Amino acid sequence: MKIKKVCVLVSSLIAAGFLSAPAVAAANGPLAGYTIHVAAPHVMNGEIMGPYHHYCKAINADIIQCILFESTQPNARMTEVEYMVSKRLARTSLPKWSHTQNWHDHQEEIDTGRVAIINPTDPKEQEALAKYVGNTDGIIFHLWPEGAPIPDGSVHIPQSVGNWEARHGKIVSKGSSSHHESSHDHGANHDHDHGANHDHDHGANHQESSSSGSSSNNYYATKK
Repeated sequence: MKIKKVCVLVSSLIAAGFLSAPAVAAANGPLAGYTIHVAAPHVMNGEIMGPYHHYCKAINADIIQCILFESTQPNARMTEVEYMVSKRLARTSLPKWSHTQNWHDHQEEIDTGRVAIINPTDPKEQEALAKYVGNTDGIIFHLWPEGAPIPDGSVHIPQSVGNWEARHGKIVSKGSSSHHESSHDHGANHDHDHGANHDHDHGANHQESSSSGSSSNNYYATKK
């Protein structure tokens, strides 16, 4: 009975508009300013996933924080969060083992040419953003496992493609007999992917998640 009453209450709040996001509240609250939009794939358990849509803003001179979605659809699942921290701060505030195991170099990621800058759209602003982000390291927390109906409490720490390939060798297509060309067995190198025992994190359908607007993406690699 109590559950039924709660459901009725929630339905009433939705109908009244209380559970929608008022424009005024969004404009004045912490969700304001997430105007940077980039898309990039991640690696979990030796497999390329995504690309994921990052909506980001700088909260101070050293830290950019991002909310990540699996697509650009209005009801897309928020699957990850990422913190981008200046290399100066990240590399002096953490134990070396933690930084090496969990973080990735964004310049290394940008140089793979896999990062799509969707907003801003001006080429000069995109170049400035890439330069700014290239001076940061990132850490990603994957919160909603692939195939799970709801988050199950497991937290994975994916890596960028560039970081993974620098350590383990180039990742090859899924149709290949091996996930990557290195002699490493990716099943033995999961310590920076956290939670490798969750097989439901493997999934191919993320490759289609950026279909909305993907034709206009600027896949950015720093000009040599």
